[in-house]
Amino acid sequence: MAMGVGACSKGDAPPAAAPAAAAPIGASSYDTVAATAKGFSVGALMSAQPVYVLFDPQCPHCGHLWNASLPLHSKVKFVWVPIAFNSGKSLAQAAALLSASNPVEAMTAHETSLLAGTGGMSASSSIAPELEQAVKANTQLLVSLGVDSVPFILAKNRRTGEVVSNNGAMPTAALAQLLGVE
Repeated sequence: MAMGVGACSKGDAPPAAAPAAAAPIGASSYDTVAATAKGFSVGALMSAQPVYVLFDPQCPHCGHLWNASLPLHSKVKFVWVPIAFNSGKSLAQAAALLSASNPVEAMTAHETSLLAGTGGMSASSSIAPELEQAVKANTQLLVSLGVDSVPFILAKNRRTGEVVSNNGAMPTAALAQLLGVE
């Protein structure tokens, strides 16, 4: 089911809202992401079924999805997995977000700045090698799934247990429906 309102692709300047479609991803992909993705957890941290969101820090659609996810933080554990389609600002910001002491605060401030057109958080271009490797591995993970745009959501629906995925941003109600939460 296509619920997205937009997505950013590798090589894109952030596009106007582009149609996005659900990606055909199965349980093995969910398990692979769960085992290998390096991200930061927010929301209901004790939740047994995390929702993985692969995102590029320079993608405005990812910012819209972040904002849409905030009302669900009391019910859902989200693991935000930063990727970098380019090695410039995205890579530095992804590393900064991964190492933030308060990821919710850092991500909220970053997305507010990005959506206001001011480029997001300031981040040092001097990146610790382990953080750079983690972001590059996350980016390769996204590509290995056959996905070429973000935000990319991978989760298990709470009601059905079915693995669900979506490319693109979506409003809170549609996100809750995809995830099987009320």
